[in-house]
Amino acid sequence: MPQGCEQPIQKKGETMGFVESRGVRLYVEETGAGYPIVWLHEFAADYRTWEPQVRYFGRHYRCVTYNARGYPPSDVPDADADYSYERHLQDLVSVMDALAIEKAHVVGLSMGAYTGLQLALRRPDRISALVFASGGSGAPKNESEAFKTAIARGAERMLREGMGAGADNTLAGATRVQLRDKDPRGGEEFRRYMAEHSAKGSALNLKNFQAMRPSLFDLEAELAAVETPVLLAVGDEDDPVIEANLFLKRTLPRVGLWMAPKSGHGLNLEDPGDFNVQCDRFFAAVERGGWAPRAL
Repeated sequence: MPQGCEQPIQKKGETMGFVESRGVRLYVEETGAGYPIVWLHEFAADYRTWEPQVRYFGRHYRCVTYNARGYPPSDVPDADADYSYERHLQDLVSVMDALAIEKAHVVGLSMGAYTGLQLALRRPDRISALVFASGGSGAPKNESEAFKTAIARGAERMLREGMGAGADNTLAGATRVQLRDKDPRGGEEFRRYMAEHSAKGSALNLKNFQAMRPSLFDLEAELAAVETPVLLAVGDEDDPVIEANLFLKRTLPRVGLWMAPKSGHGLNLEDPGDFNVQCDRFFAAVERGGWAPRAL
């Protein structure tokens, strides 16, 4: 790893270490060579849940995964202010800077999708393509207050009951049972990974990132000016995000929408083959200049 990364560890075709972002250490793994793809995990996941994608894309691309702040082995800061969506965006830039990545494709799922979209809005010079997967929870105006209430209750419950119970409840949710039913072994692995997360870090991310980020619907004018090619990826049973993705399809200039049938929130794990193929086709189209704005 280039300068800015602490404690680099080499394995075959892989490098691991820590990047510092405003005093917070972030655990980073890098696999493969070629054009960079940065993978941003969702709230209930971590860098390990990108394994089906890293195995596929690491053959031809330079894949970078990292754990967001609040997700060990990354640091778990104590202050609410350390978990804003702006801090998550700065973390992404810090990781790219430390790895000497000037520009990259970015794939984000849910919480990570929001961060990727913020990069396209605030630092379009650093992003060449964005896969916005399963993003948009709580964005519609009529859902805002109920979403914030649910977030607050979820944070309190995680602190009170621990991450094991939180993982059980998540996997049993209406947009997660698809993973459990399609791939019981994969669902159990997802549950085990989430159970290992920090309750404090998860609660602080819920309260300060998830609940406090601006609604996508409040960013309409800015989104309409985004020039970054975007692929929206959403499951047709992920009800809380479908409306937001239809809004983004109508608003973003260079955007396509892939809706996966009989699928929920964890698209990359439920049907990794389909997810990988859709991303691969998207990247190929972008790289050959074929992801143009809508004609009319």
